[in-house]
Amino acid sequence: MKKLGIDLGSRQVKLVIMEENKIIEKFMISTMSFYKNYCSYDGKLMVDLDKLNIGYVDTAVSTGYGRNNTDIRFFKPISEIKAHAYGAIYNTGFKNFILLDVGGQDVKLIRVEDGIITDLELNEKCASSCGRYLENMANVLEVSIDYMFRYYENPVELNSTCAVFSESELIGKIAQGISLDRLCAGVNYSLYKKLRPLLTKFMGKVLVISGGVAKNKALKIYLKNNYEKIITIEDAQYNGAIGCCYYGEKFKNKINV
Repeated sequence: MKKLGIDLGSRQVKLVIMEENKIIEKFMISTMSFYKNYCSYDGKLMVDLDKLNIGYVDTAVSTGYGRNNTDIRFFKPISEIKAHAYGAIYNTGFKNFILLDVGGQDVKLIRVEDGIITDLELNEKCASSCGRYLENMANVLEVSIDYMFRYYENPVELNSTCAVFSESELIGKIAQGISLDRLCAGVNYSLYKKLRPLLTKFMGKVLVISGGVAKNKALKIYLKNNYEKIITIEDAQYNGAIGCCYYGEKFKNKINV
């Protein structure tokens, strides 16, 4: 069976195709381009699989910000929580772990025990603990986000709890002549500080990290203070779409498309 998983993110739409429970193709398209060039709207969002060069699929499952608008006559919508938890189970083979997913506009913390979601916490109200915050701060520093992710030693103190005010605070530190590596480390540590109150409710031995921030070397070093083992999902940005495919396989007899 050919299964399609789509994760409709705030910045990128991730698509994964599986056959025989193996990934055979994966790619991403900017959200604007996806809606503009590969979709039409007739009461519900209609995805043109031919334009995407995907063609016929046996099962299609969607998640993300746009999932409730996806053509429900063809796609089975599931929550981001389910999609990311199933993606982590597929990617790691683990059944007991804490999942941290830092997306472009939200943070998800999910506890999985014996392969079942038992607790979760979401932060969708503030951008200061999300990927967009890091992108904005990298732009202020005029470095790539991957460059910024390297630095963790001797972080400059950044105290603002607001994403907008944090930019002004960072500019003030630049004016003081603080070195670039300390500024980068300060941004990474400020993200960790914002996540820490959420993390205290989700203590455990194994932390699995997904989402774009899984590339953040500095954050993972800070997180070692809280967890014995930290696992980074290899295809971290595709985790939600992979979880959709895994759901399509696991529950294929219950999905009507």
